[in-house]
Amino acid sequence: MRRIRYSVAMSLDGFIADETGGYDWIPAEPSVDFGAYLAKIDTLLMGRLTYETAVSTDEGAALLGARRVVVVSTTMDPENHPGVEVVSASVESAVTALKANEGRDIWLFGGGRLFRSLLEAGLVDRVEFAIMPILLGAGIPVLPGLDGIVKLELHSSELFPSGMALMKYDVVRA
Repeated sequence: MRRIRYSVAMSLDGFIADETGGYDWIPAEPSVDFGAYLAKIDTLLMGRLTYETAVSTDEGAALLGARRVVVVSTTMDPENHPGVEVVSASVESAVTALKANEGRDIWLFGGGRLFRSLLEAGLVDRVEFAIMPILLGAGIPVLPGLDGIVKLELHSSELFPSGMALMKYDVVRA
């Protein structure tokens, strides 16, 4: 079965964006082999706000254009977003079906609330934090309002010249 990998950059104090949703505080790290990561992914799963942020940049649009894109939203009109699958109801069922399809892994691309709901539903398989050497003090948290405890097991870790630490954890199923 395909895995859902929540892979996200975050500040050392646990924020994935600043208070305005900005992420310009994330430094470039040229030694990261982003191409190798993307070779393991054929589907991007995200919330509406993350999707809107991604399509607003050339880099984000190129990333989305090369993969299957699934957006969880109750407000997006699918007719206005050709090539994008919009899930507006029965999210857990839709994501379970997505995981059961043939293919490579699914990148849960940003969106702390969507991450939380899928994690609580037992649908996230791996959590990958690129921890940036910065303290924001406030912003959009990586995991807003988690209900309960989720145990993780370290899969791997890596340090980069910029001071970024990449920590990959497998979700422990009870």
